[in-house]
Amino acid sequence: MRHLIVRTTAVSLLASAALLGAPAAHAAGSVNNGGFESDGKGTATPAGWSTSGTSSASYTESGGHSGSYRLTHWASSAYKVTTYQTLTGLANGTYTLTAWVRSGGGQNTDTIGLLGCGGSDKQTSVPPTADGNWVRIVVSTTVSGGQCTIGLYSDANAGDWTNYDDISFTSGYASLPIRGGDVSSLERGQELGGVYDNSSGTQQTALTVLGNAGMNYARLRVWVNPADGFDDETELLAMAKQVKAKGMGLLLDLHYSDTWADPGHQAIPAAWASDSLTQLETQVTAYSKQVVGDLVAQGTAPDMVQVGNEVNAGMLWSLGSTSNWSQFAALLKAGISGVKAAAPNTKIMLHIANGAADATDKAWYQNAVNDGVPFDVIGLSYYDYWHGPLDQLQTTLDDLAATFKKPVLVAETAYPWTMANGDSETNSVTSTNTTLDAGYAATPAGQAANFRDVQSIVQAVPNGLGWGAFYWEPTWTVVAGNGWDPTNASSGDGWENQAMFDFSDKALPVVNDYAAR
Repeated sequence: MRHLIVRTTAVSLLASAALLGAPAAHAAGSVNNGGFESDGKGTATPAGWSTSGTSSASYTESGGHSGSYRLTHWASSAYKVTTYQTLTGLANGTYTLTAWVRSGGGQNTDTIGLLGCGGSDKQTSVPPTADGNWVRIVVSTTVSGGQCTIGLYSDANAGDWTNYDDISFTSGYASLPIRGGDVSSLERGQELGGVYDNSSGTQQTALTVLGNAGMNYARLRVWVNPADGFDDETELLAMAKQVKAKGMGLLLDLHYSDTWADPGHQAIPAAWASDSLTQLETQVTAYSKQVVGDLVAQGTAPDMVQVGNEVNAGMLWSLGSTSNWSQFAALLKAGISGVKAAAPNTKIMLHIANGAADATDKAWYQNAVNDGVPFDVIGLSYYDYWHGPLDQLQTTLDDLAATFKKPVLVAETAYPWTMANGDSETNSVTSTNTTLDAGYAATPAGQAANFRDVQSIVQAVPNGLGWGAFYWEPTWTVVAGNGWDPTNASSGDGWENQAMFDFSDKALPVVNDYAAR
């Protein structure tokens, strides 16, 4: 890859607990009237539910996700309202609230949550859905006192709206085990004098700032023989030590190129340029074994390895193009063989771009399966300003997980916190070359909301198969010499307006999205 709603705190569902009156209790697990079908249109307090705050802002109307009706929060003036239901007689253990939602965005706070369950209260924000389509979100908790209250909460401005439907409460915990960042440019930036401050303005290493916020996995790319050493194995090994010292997992990103590999670029390393397919297979196996083996030898074994980067159209062109899938598959198998020779238990990920293209993505992975390529994890790049809205990401992730029975994760995502430019290099995403999602402004709050909501969509993948998301290059701030082009020392990075640190090197609110769920 080279190419608006803030995290809720005091003003939130949790603060709304004081607004709740005597609970409408419902026994043992199942939600009463979770589809809002019992009363018909225009019911202010649907059967089984209670309302607090601006009660007139909560009502049923036609047009459900399924069935005929939905719950809506809306008013012509500013409002705060909670629609809630308390479940009693619950066995102690873990539970997950699932809701289908859609929202026009703009609220001060817009959440589904679980409170009074015996532990800490939990909530998930409702994503803005500019295309008007429904998405499924979840929030999980641990019940220890036999009861739990479901709350649908809006602190909204005049005209803001949210729809809810198909509310369910089931046993089990929907976690998000991987909360990652691709910090491949960080080692070079540090060597050239790059510094980072936490949100309080105290200077710390970038990994300290991100790790303290909850980032628990790092992704690192490696090139075979880059023009200036940028992203070579030496830098990989140095950075891997720092990652593992922070107790983070490591995803190794093998590009099999001397430079950027992505859907439009898959250049064979210069040293391999004259090789036949058989010779390339040997090179790929040996190289993969060497890099992974060197990581193992220094005590920083990768936990996951992706064989190729955004290989939608293949890798090591032209011999490894998807125009001949069997040849491409042979190269993938060669890479996997080398990885497994050095680290037999390492998970293998296959990574392609465009996480919102369900049919195309499914066909790609089916080709890999048909050609006998062994892999463990499905990894997708997803940038909603290029690939499409969150409901399309959800459709793709759900379908791939269900079809292939494998975990899915977003291997790359990012969003701008500004459209300003911090150096002389034109940014990859600008107001003239990119149309942003209408639900997320190019502000610190919009950036945070976007990453938060991408993670929510992954978390909601059924059967625990949504493993997590990696923010791409959160630490790639403006540092002289740390540019994108290994053949041009004066190039900028083009990504500083999407980093997790502002132009003064201070952590932005998005770092808080790494908190455990």
